[in-house]
Amino acid sequence: SSFQEMTNVTAVLEFRLLGFSSNPRCQILLFTLFLVIYVLTILGNMIIISVVTLEPRLHSPMYKFLKNLSFLEVCYTTTIVPKMLANLLAQRKTISFSGCMAQLYYFVSLGATECYLLSVMAYDRFLAVCEPLHYGVAMTAESYTCLAVGSWVTGVFTGFLPCLMVSRLHFCRYNLIDHFFCDISPLLKLSCSDTTVTEAVIFILSLLVLSSCFLLTLVSYLLIILNILKIPSASGKRVTFSTCSSHLMVVTIYYGTMISMYVRPTYNLSSELNKAVSVLYTVVTPLLNPVIYSLRNKAFKKALGQVVVRH
Repeated sequence: SSFQEMTNVTAVLEFRLLGFSSNPRCQILLFTLFLVIYVLTILGNMIIISVVTLEPRLHSPMYKFLKNLSFLEVCYTTTIVPKMLANLLAQRKTISFSGCMAQLYYFVSLGATECYLLSVMAYDRFLAVCEPLHYGVAMTAESYTCLAVGSWVTGVFTGFLPCLMVSRLHFCRYNLIDHFFCDISPLLKLSCSDTTVTEAVIFILSLLVLSSCFLLTLVSYLLIILNILKIPSASGKRVTFSTCSSHLMVVTIYYGTMISMYVRPTYNLSSELNKAVSVLYTVVTPLLNPVIYSLRNKAFKKALGQVVVRH
C-alpha cells in the first residue's frame, strides 16, 4: 500500500501556470506589451553582438564582456518570455513537469551567470579607470577568456543543486503554480513534501552568490567613483561618471529585485507582488542592459554608425 501511496503522491505530470489576470482584455494588453518588449530586447542585444563582432576597434575586453552579457540576456529572457506569451493566449496554461524543471534550471543558471558577468565587468572597469597603466598587463586576451568562460561555467554549475532539490520534492494532485513561470518559491509552496532543507540550501546559495557578486560589483564602482573625484578636468569627471552611474543603475535594479526575491528565509511575499518584481528582472532588465551599456557609450555609437554605413 505504501507503493500505492507513493504513486499517488508523485502524480503531477504537468503544472498549470496561473500567470497574470484572468481577464481576456487584460491578457491581450499584457501579451502586446510583453511581445513588444521581448522583440526590442532580442533586437537590441543582437545589434550589440553584431556591432562588437564586426567593428575591430571594439575588440577590447570591455566590449567582449558586453557581447557576453547581450548573448546572456537573449538566452535568459527567452527561457521565460515565449512560454509566458503563449500562455497569455492559451486556454489551458500548462507546462510539463520536465519542461518546468528545465525552465527552472536555465533560469537559475543564467541568472547566476549574469551575477558573475556583472561583477567581472565591474572589475574590468575598475582596472581601466583606477589602474590604467596596468590595464593592458592585467586584462590580457587570456585573462578575459578565463573570466568570461569562468562566469559561464560557474553559472552552469550553480543551477544544478537548487533544481535537483526541487525536482526531487513530491507534488500531490494540486498543480496550480501562482506565477507566470516555474520559479522556486511558488514550487516550494506547492510541494507536499517537507521543504525545510531545500529552502535552507537555496537561501544559503542565493545569499552567497548574490551578496558576494553584489559586494564585488559595488566595491569596484565605489573605488571608481573615488578615483573619478580626483580627476582634475570637469569633462573627464562627467564622462566617466555618467558611464559608471548608468552601469550602477542596472546593477542596483537587478540585484535589488533578485535579493528581495531570493534572500529571504521565508517566501511570504504576496503572489501579485512576486510576479511584479519577477517581471522586472525577467522582462525589463534584459531590455535595459543593451540600452544603458551601449547607447550611453560614444565609442559604441560611433562604431554602430560605421557598421551601418559599411553594410
